[in-house]
Amino acid sequence: MTAMASVVATCAPRAAGRPPVCHHASGSSRHAKVPPSTSTAATIGSASRGGSKAFGVHRAVVPGAGSSARRAATLRVSAVNADVRAGRPSDVGGNEDAQLVVVVDGSSDPALTVVSVKATNRTGLLQLMKSTLEDLGLNVERTEVDMDDDLVSDTFYVTADAGGRVDDPNDLANIERVIKVVLNAHYSKSAGHARPEDGSHDMDNDPRKKDLLYSLMDNYIKNDVLAVQKSVVNHVEYTLGRSRYRFDDFEAYQAAALSVRDRLIESWNDTQQYFREQDPKRVYYLSMEFLMGRSLTNSLNNMELKGTFSEGLKQLGYNMEDLVMKERDAALGNGGLGRLAACFLDSMATEDIPAWGYGIRYQYGMFRQEMHDGFQHENPDYWLNFGNPWEIPRPNIAYPVSFYGHVSIHDVEGRQAYKWNHGEQVTAVAYDNPIPGWNTPNTINLRLWSAKPSREFDLESFNTGDYVQAILAKQRAETISAVLYPDDRTYQGKELRLKQQYFMVSATLQDIIRRFLVLHPDSFDDFPSKVALQLNDTHPTIGVPELMRLLMDVHGLGWTQSWDITTRVFSFTNHTVLPEALEKWPVELVETVLPRHMQIIYDINWRFTQELRGIMGDDFERIGRMSIIEDGEGMDKSVRMAHLALVASHTVNGVAAIHSELIKTTIFKDFYDIMPEKFQNKTNGVTPRRWLAFCNPPLSALISETLGTDAWIKELDLLQGLRPHATDPKFQKRWADIKLGNKQRLANLVKEQTGVEVPVNALFDIQVKRIHEYKRQLLNIFGIVHRYNALLSMSPEDRKVQVPRVCIIGGKAAPGYDMAKRIIKLVSAVGEKVNNDPDIEGMLKVVFLPDYNVSLAEVIVPGAELSQHISTAGTEASGTSNMKFAMNGCLIVGTMDGANVEIAEEIGETNMFIFGALADAVPGLRREREHFNVPGSFNTIVDQIRGGFFGWGDFFGPVMDAVCGAGDYYLLANDFEDYLRAQRDVDVAYLDQARWTQMSIESVAGSGKFSSDRTIREYATEIWDVKPARRPTLHPNMPPKPYVSAGDGLKPMA
Repeated sequence: MTAMASVVATCAPRAAGRPPVCHHASGSSRHAKVPPSTSTAATIGSASRGGSKAFGVHRAVVPGAGSSARRAATLRVSAVNADVRAGRPSDVGGNEDAQLVVVVDGSSDPALTVVSVKATNRTGLLQLMKSTLEDLGLNVERTEVDMDDDLVSDTFYVTADAGGRVDDPNDLANIERVIKVVLNAHYSKSAGHARPEDGSHDMDNDPRKKDLLYSLMDNYIKNDVLAVQKSVVNHVEYTLGRSRYRFDDFEAYQAAALSVRDRLIESWNDTQQYFREQDPKRVYYLSMEFLMGRSLTNSLNNMELKGTFSEGLKQLGYNMEDLVMKERDAALGNGGLGRLAACFLDSMATEDIPAWGYGIRYQYGMFRQEMHDGFQHENPDYWLNFGNPWEIPRPNIAYPVSFYGHVSIHDVEGRQAYKWNHGEQVTAVAYDNPIPGWNTPNTINLRLWSAKPSREFDLESFNTGDYVQAILAKQRAETISAVLYPDDRTYQGKELRLKQQYFMVSATLQDIIRRFLVLHPDSFDDFPSKVALQLNDTHPTIGVPELMRLLMDVHGLGWTQSWDITTRVFSFTNHTVLPEALEKWPVELVETVLPRHMQIIYDINWRFTQELRGIMGDDFERIGRMSIIEDGEGMDKSVRMAHLALVASHTVNGVAAIHSELIKTTIFKDFYDIMPEKFQNKTNGVTPRRWLAFCNPPLSALISETLGTDAWIKELDLLQGLRPHATDPKFQKRWADIKLGNKQRLANLVKEQTGVEVPVNALFDIQVKRIHEYKRQLLNIFGIVHRYNALLSMSPEDRKVQVPRVCIIGGKAAPGYDMAKRIIKLVSAVGEKVNNDPDIEGMLKVVFLPDYNVSLAEVIVPGAELSQHISTAGTEASGTSNMKFAMNGCLIVGTMDGANVEIAEEIGETNMFIFGALADAVPGLRREREHFNVPGSFNTIVDQIRGGFFGWGDFFGPVMDAVCGAGDYYLLANDFEDYLRAQRDVDVAYLDQARWTQMSIESVAGSGKFSSDRTIREYATEIWDVKPARRPTLHPNMPPKPYVSAGDGLKPMA
């Protein structure tokens, strides 16, 4: 805020008939009385006095200011220039008008000041000039207007408030400077951004209507501070129905989000229009999870608008950070699978890939985790209770989705036709969520489906008076999209989960086919050249028989053509190496819920096994292992969804180099032996926007300053330019200071969430991820207990020279996963003991951070110094949290598993703390585990926990059983001593802060490979065969703008 913006109050008149309101311009209070003795001056950015201005300059009431007209005008112009010089809010961020000439003449006319303007003609230019002159305290006495082609020449004859001309040279120069800035801003931000005309033919029969519609909205919404403020306040009053004078932080957040969404919709509509006109091949990413996190800051940063919105809200009396905290995380995912999908959407938008995501709009989504006495309690996450301002309901886009019933066969023109006579039907209604890219005009879409009751069934029930049945039908329908991952330990749970998966893919495929037929109504021949369908794990695989059903039963294609199309459009990403994690459905269940699909699956399997017999003869054992239908002695007959995906997809990929090799030699070995050409690796990545540039602004600014560019935000390999600075003491000092500030933020979060105060001088040791035995949170706990025992055995003098630790563990256990819940309780019990032991005060803290989600991660990741990724080698497909931590200068202690292997290759093994058995040794160690000579320190900890040293000894008995003898499937005992060795190495390195900081810098410098932008480029060229389709802007030959990091957000370079 400028000095002039600290005035006591401002009066903002509204349109005729609306009363003015007086309020503080400084933002310290939103309501104030006007002092009795006042005169006028100017301020920036609050409510404006009519007209459409590039800045919010208006009359302000200032106690005790002088009455001189010249003095008033000078104050007004000075206030404007203070903000212009400070870059607030006038960051034009685009091109200036090359034709602009402004002359302010205070001498040629004896009574009037003459302002002459020559400029490129733009809509609203004349009104803008008049309102700007008025806001500078000048009265427009007359105007002369002339126009030659696209150039206007306007002359304004003006006087000061007292009636005389302005002749002071400083005032004249200031007036000229302000007019130039305002007109250049108007040229760049509003009139310079004309929207494209509609290229479709929907209105060719009524061109006047089409021209009228275009002319009504031919320009984009302005993005200056005043326009933002006006948009926010309009949404407060007209969308939320609140008083524009009284709205709280949550309502301010909603209005700000809706204002951002307005701008997203403009870009979204124009991007989709461009895709329709160009008809490129499109990617459709099918996933049961999209863990998006908060949208406000991510959207604002991607759209280059965070600074403008922050300033506009600040002047209205609201703090951006407070409003951000009012947004609920979208509860649409559980862990890495959903977060990966979200990163991929961000990268697909940024890379200009013509793509959509498809999923389910869960009403409750993943549960909200609460801790009571150290136990996890699951509560519904009512994230939609107060609406979601980011989504766009599409009640006009709805598709029927059927279940149950039976299949009948009919003769149609001499061939058999199958008809599915459904027993239940629901309606899938679309909700769109625009996804903006960074440094691109493109905005793509995430379409989520919500289940509603079938209208026909509802009406029938009500018409017959069966109200109860109608209500039950509504509940059954809405249950489908109610909760992410219902507990599938029961038949009913399995049934609901299968219905969820089919609901999503059926609606999605109907939508994709409809869109294709709009441009290709005569044939499906081009379908594979226009559509790519990516299955994110096995959950959407039921889409294979659904696409076959739609092509054959609905659109009349034969089996051969339908199968050819299906196998050319689907590709499959596998996310596991654990055989037990491969999804299977009981045949009886599929036959009941989806009878037609079970028929198709049988047909696919019969043809596939016949092909196998042609390749390998009567090797029925091998054919049985590869069969889509699992059937044999002692087995429940089931459908192997991973095998169905493998058979139907043209490409199958793993998500890390080691994972992709493991699946070739383990779970999919038989398939790889006969179809090796299908298998690829696509190492996962994370978006560097959310996970470095936006969540860690101080480090982002330092990186941009050091590299001399922030092109690294998209081209992450540029981070290698940090390596020469890794040993520079001054650079290290700035790096370490940033980490300390982030640690303080994390410490504040821990105190707020748990009540535990943690010392920021300690090493912050983090393990946050889904709670699962293979991820080995239990090994971390054993290490903590060992450290605690060691500290207790030391003298006070020896303790003082040890490295203090703050150990933070977070993550959710699946509601039906009893062992994981016991592990959470053990973490809490150890923390309760350790944190209340006065003998080790300040040397060790143990905290379980509840309800871990994306927003918490955005604070945890920048503040972490050591992150544990310690799964048994060969069990983690990739992991992406390791990439986020490494990208923020956090060092990794981990096994050579998943993406850890490639991280070590990129940043250097000397910058990590590696331990544990390698993947190829694990099977043998498991066979020999029962006879393994267990370290005494390991047994000591087992005995402590069993004996109740941390309380709840009996409750933890099953957990201890799982790490003893042959029960130690994940080899905690085998890796324990090497794990302790790695932790000792951590302590030694941390004591040498120069070395530690160098390792931290090297970690960031080597993180370039782990951008999801790189991953998506590989998918696009090597699997999907799609090309970028960047929407042209007003200046199609202009390259994307370079960026610099600026305090509260990313702004275009001046």
